[in-house]
Amino acid sequence: MIPGEVRVSTEPLEFGTDAEKITMVVVNDGDRPIQIGSHLHLPAANPALTFDREAADGFRLDIPSGTSVRFEPGVSRTVTLIALGGLKRVPGLQIVPDEDLPTHAREPKTVMPFGTPGVEVEEPLRASSVNVRVSDVPVEADSPEDAATTVERTAE
Repeated sequence: MIPGEVRVSTEPLEFGTDAEKITMVVVNDGDRPIQIGSHLHLPAANPALTFDREAADGFRLDIPSGTSVRFEPGVSRTVTLIALGGLKRVPGLQIVPDEDLPTHAREPKTVMPFGTPGVEVEEPLRASSVNVRVSDVPVEADSPEDAATTVERTAE
């Protein structure tokens, strides 16, 4: 071999052809988009993603290295998973299995058009203000028209 020499195969190399593959539906129940990279152990993914984490144990997304898949809020996507090699773990990226994952499912809210009879409408919070006098002339306590007045603030 000559230093710097590159030897290439005459046959194309294919990776992951003999690894176990499964398909799974993943739903983003959160309110923000979530991207999952190519080498993330899928059960360690964001808890807002809903899928069978037990079945996905030891698997990652079957996508090219360095790429990712984006899951939009409220959208389901069918993905292909490929088995990880070795111990089927990616160190440092694991969610502790003893913890319960928080739920991020959104609760539907009843929508009532403004002005619907029988529906109480909360008074919106309003900004309060203070009148300020900007002048070089001193204020005389006896002349209320020259004095700066303050608007009462309501305690909330």
